[in-house]
Amino acid sequence: MPHELIVALGDRTYRVERPFGSWPTNTGFVTDVTVDPRGHVFVMLRHDPLVHPADPRVIELDPEGRYIAGWGGEAIADSHMLTATPSGHLIAVDRDMHEVIWFTASGERVGQLGTRGRPNSPFNHPTDVAVAPWGDIYVSDGYGAPHVHRFGSDGRHIQTWGGHGSNDGEFVWLHSIWAFADGRVVVIDRTWNRVQVFDGEGRWLDSWYDFYQPVGIWGDPEGNAYITDMVPSLTKVAPDGTRIGRCRPMLNGAHGLCGTPTGDILLAEGNPSRITRLKLIG
Repeated sequence: MPHELIVALGDRTYRVERPFGSWPTNTGFVTDVTVDPRGHVFVMLRHDPLVHPADPRVIELDPEGRYIAGWGGEAIADSHMLTATPSGHLIAVDRDMHEVIWFTASGERVGQLGTRGRPNSPFNHPTDVAVAPWGDIYVSDGYGAPHVHRFGSDGRHIQTWGGHGSNDGEFVWLHSIWAFADGRVVVIDRTWNRVQVFDGEGRWLDSWYDFYQPVGIWGDPEGNAYITDMVPSLTKVAPDGTRIGRCRPMLNGAHGLCGTPTGDILLAEGNPSRITRLKLIG
């Protein structure tokens, strides 16, 4: 008989379903997942851009995982993270091209931050992007630079904070970022096994520990953070930093994650390459 895996985060339980979704065979492996306001699921795939330049980087699925379309091979070189906006746009972080790119849901490029192919203009291998409920845009610039960059909703650069080090407000490897409606900007600080919490203007507020190389973050409407690490585990953290629950729903770790309108959680696993769905029970 097949096994049924059930995990818990606080008082919520989930059925582990994997693999979730399917798409035509290609050379890429899963690196992130996001969900747009319709509930459509977008899976980001990473390829070697010098060997497989045209294979799709983004796969669109319906809410139950049925394949709709694939795109992005000619527009995205090095897929890192993918974010859906409330307006239905997709923002792709093209890490090695030093660019953060806006697309329509069908893959039409409509805008960007950074200068493609030019490091330190202003990004140096960026990792993630968060669009705050108040309109500002935050980019974690983590592989070649230890900074968070803040932009206005019009793309105007407002502020950069951070610096190389282990003190509060310093970083080595910023890997993911999330902005909450209460004004917190939460940054995965992977090298130092911590998650740092700031206000919207970059003032350090708190640090959360008890992670091993944290990787991805997603926030629910109640202000709770869901954080993956390389234990591997998924941890749910309350707005004040209290751990609500922890579970092990993936095999080797999830590089990205996102919740759905129905309360499920999707995990982007690179090894093996797949999406895992945590189906909310009850």
